[in-house]
Amino acid sequence: MIPRKENWHSADIIAALRKRGTTLAALSRQSGLSSSTLANALVRPWPKGEWLIADALEKHPSEIWPSRYYDPITHQLRANRQRKER
Repeated sequence: MIPRKENWHSADIIAALRKRGTTLAALSRQSGLSSSTLANALVRPWPKGEWLIADALEKHPSEIWPSRYYDPITHQLRANRQRKER
């Protein structure tokens, strides 16, 4: 059995952003959103918000939220959770 990776705790995400000199609210405003909007990505799936946070942390969202990006049976990246080209 392949060990399941755990999602980052929301406090760890916030701390990682602080270590990079920003906050979740600042990242929200910088992205043209209300200051509390990105907090939604911490508690529920929201691909746009997940990508904004992951980009700020220089990670792929699947590293932060593996349960949202990997199929629990095959352990493969779900095709519908890959980044769309802009």
